[in-house]
Amino acid sequence: MDSGSPLRGIRNDTVVISSIALLADPCGAVYWPEHGVLVVSDLHLEKGSSFARRGMLLPPYDTAATLARLTKLVAHYAPRMVIALGDSFHDGGGPSRLAVDDRNSIVALQRGRDWVWITGNHDPEPADGIGGEFRHTVTIGALTFRHLPTGAAGEIAGHLHPVAKISQRGRSVRRRCFVADQTRMVMPAFGEYTGGLNIRDAAFADLFGTLAFTAHMLGPDRLYAFAAKRCLGD
Repeated sequence: MDSGSPLRGIRNDTVVISSIALLADPCGAVYWPEHGVLVVSDLHLEKGSSFARRGMLLPPYDTAATLARLTKLVAHYAPRMVIALGDSFHDGGGPSRLAVDDRNSIVALQRGRDWVWITGNHDPEPADGIGGEFRHTVTIGALTFRHLPTGAAGEIAGHLHPVAKISQRGRSVRRRCFVADQTRMVMPAFGEYTGGLNIRDAAFADLFGTLAFTAHMLGPDRLYAFAAKRCLGD
């Protein structure tokens, strides 16, 4: 482990869900090598422009920054399919507000592979002009990919934007994380301007039934696994 890292948990880049080994990338994506599937969640593209329309000014670079990180992941894994797990746009008008360069980036990312946009609560309707296929869920073998978590076995979901907080070396660390037990996973939000919900919130205990799940916190170049019971509330 890097001596300068404030995290001292168990390195754990592979997460097993329903007996299927998934590679959880520290950028906040999941790759399923067997099927060549790359999964990201909650991109919230055009959140900055959405806020600007309501008079809340944010730097208008969130979409470009999010797509740049996604482009690096696609180049690294060269997936056959990309699944975006809902809330890919911050609102229904997001696709129409895309800058030309950002729209071109999405086209380039889709070239030569299947691309599925899962509908979310922020973007429940299919959008024109951004390519790909729109679905409510995708099931591949034992795994089902959807936006809103239900707690079903074999489920990979988003929506909750999980973050975990721990105390080590006299300081607290709060980071995005994957949340998983042996049968289900909630993915971290990938978008640049997305906030997070602490995993000690009741929403996670209700979803998993108990606190017997693990937070896989995102580090600079690896994940660190902590039992949920060890994590702190905000």
